[in-house]
Amino acid sequence: MNKLFDLTGKVALITGGTHGIGMAIGKVLGQAGAKICVNDLSEEKLEACKAQYKAAGIDVFTVVFNVTDEADVDRGISIIEKEVGSVDILVNNAGIIKRIPILDMPVADFKQVIDVDLVAPLIVGKRVAPGMIAKRSGKIINMCSMMSVYGRNSVSAYASAKGGLKLLTANMCCEWAKYNLQINGIGPGYIVTAQTGPIRENGHPFNDLVMTRTPAGRWGEPEDVANAALFLASKASNFVNGHILYVDGGILANFGYVKGENEIPM
Repeated sequence: MNKLFDLTGKVALITGGTHGIGMAIGKVLGQAGAKICVNDLSEEKLEACKAQYKAAGIDVFTVVFNVTDEADVDRGISIIEKEVGSVDILVNNAGIIKRIPILDMPVADFKQVIDVDLVAPLIVGKRVAPGMIAKRSGKIINMCSMMSVYGRNSVSAYASAKGGLKLLTANMCCEWAKYNLQINGIGPGYIVTAQTGPIRENGHPFNDLVMTRTPAGRWGEPEDVANAALFLASKASNFVNGHILYVDGGILANFGYVKGENEIPM
């Protein structure tokens, strides 16, 4: 059974894997034997994350490149290929969110979110796919969202990007599955991260919403998402393709309409 989840010798690139969910995924894949590579725009963040990976017993290879810049992606992944090896597992994790009502959102901000959350997975995926196709083996995991399937107040750009990423995942599958590539997505629910800290306080209206609408009765942990990523990165998922795995404690099954929900700050 352990062989199903053994990633020994596999090269895994987790974009934006310096913190939060991305780092949790990097640690779990690393503990399964993968060689972990992480990128970021900030050399300082990359240096800081090395100590956290080391504490988990994982050596991490870091490289600075911009996931929205095709030439820079090519440069960065070329370095990984030279220093570590060709990418076997890609986790398109880098992303941003801007919580701005549509009427107030500058078009430039909308485009920035689309570029990072939707166009970048295309750029990075296109760069690594030929190598995977040549080996007839590869795993691509796109970090989607519950907002791949529904909207919320003030997150139009993010929801548009994640909805698009869900369909990009399906189209990657349609074109690349015949080469033994498995391309899937993960849709995290509401997860305990530094970003959600302020709205997880007891008494905060959004915390109350999450706790009452999530059948599991709790916020998710980054490790919950990372364990799903391990499944999708492993042999255990070799016939799973074009699928979005929602790791949400059941909230999508139970979300429904809540009176006054749109007035609850996110």
